[in-house]
Amino acid sequence: MQVIVKRSKRRRKTIQARIVKGTLVVLAPYSLSESILNDHIARIGARLERLGSSRNDDHLNARANHLNMKYFDGLLYWSSIYYSKRQKRRRGSCNSRKKTIRISHKLSDMPQWVEDYVIVHELAHLTEPNHGKRFKSLVKRYPLAERAIGFLIATETNQ
Repeated sequence: MQVIVKRSKRRRKTIQARIVKGTLVVLAPYSLSESILNDHIARIGARLERLGSSRNDDHLNARANHLNMKYFDGLLYWSSIYYSKRQKRRRGSCNSRKKTIRISHKLSDMPQWVEDYVIVHELAHLTEPNHGKRFKSLVKRYPLAERAIGFLIATETNQ
């Protein structure tokens, strides 16, 4: 993964990292030594690899099962749920007749609560194929729905 380091004279102690368009951007104090910074970057990179490798289709299925039990009383079923690299603009899609759910692979880099919102959204489509009032009431069962929507809108405008 490409790493960009931005040093600031205003930043005194903290190191911050985030992924922007697949690049690790590290914000660091100007006075921090190169060896300490490299050590932090190595630890951050190792942590990101562990997170990235743990999110696969099995992870999605486990999350969907958990969210189904928690917000839909375990009443929903699907034939498959998987990450898709073909979704460029959509975060997820659901074919309610075939009972298949696709989640954009880009969500695997986002916080779990954001991915969970998209999964809940797509699970709700299994019973309500449109975005009407009943659908919205199903999605609002997820308590972080509005926060996740805001997060997704913010990341959209930063790209």
